[in-house]
Amino acid sequence: MNYNPELIVMLTYHDRTVENACQIFEQCKNAKAKFWGFKEEGIPLEQMKKLFARMKECGKTTVLEVVAYEEKECMEGARKAAECGCDILMGTLFFDSVNEFCRENHLKYMPFVGTVTDRPSILEGTVEEMIEEAHSYLARGVYGFDLLGYRYTGDAAALIKRFVSEVSAPVCIAGSVNSCERLDKIRDASPWAFTIGGAFFENKFHGTFCEQINQVCEYMEAPYGR
Repeated sequence: MNYNPELIVMLTYHDRTVENACQIFEQCKNAKAKFWGFKEEGIPLEQMKKLFARMKECGKTTVLEVVAYEEKECMEGARKAAECGCDILMGTLFFDSVNEFCRENHLKYMPFVGTVTDRPSILEGTVEEMIEEAHSYLARGVYGFDLLGYRYTGDAAALIKRFVSEVSAPVCIAGSVNSCERLDKIRDASPWAFTIGGAFFENKFHGTFCEQINQVCEYMEAPYGR
């Protein structure tokens, strides 16, 4: 499935929501990005609810990414996403219980594939295993996948290219997208979306937070051969 990849702005650093996420969103709500989200850890649930509600008031599609590997923690993250009225739950290792909860609560579920550990996350496993895993989850009704491409211990570009081409579902490339070189690889693979969080806080794209968002959106929209 070929897409013009969408930027999902993550108000996160080192896989945790930043304390001033609300202020940053208010400063950048008119930036070009249509998709916004953050992690399940870092700010209280009531603050999460208010921020997601504000994002939706501003016409944004909302994402909660849950970095969890045990079933109980994954379900807790899914419940938070539902309480917050999120559009998309990204992350968690796949569990049938989480998948069923998402279906019942009209959440688009995009779990991890591969062997995912630590926080910030690390991805291991073979490309073939991840593609086979994805197909088995699609048969169970998931919406798409959270692929930690640039957290992969192997050849990230090769993984992204093959996974996107062989899995007929929305794929989000999440984690460590921090250069125009990596943006070019993502454009080449044409996944549905990609996340940037920490790279904006580290000023990898040069400018204010809002300026960086717009620069990335414009870069991805520009014709090849620019």
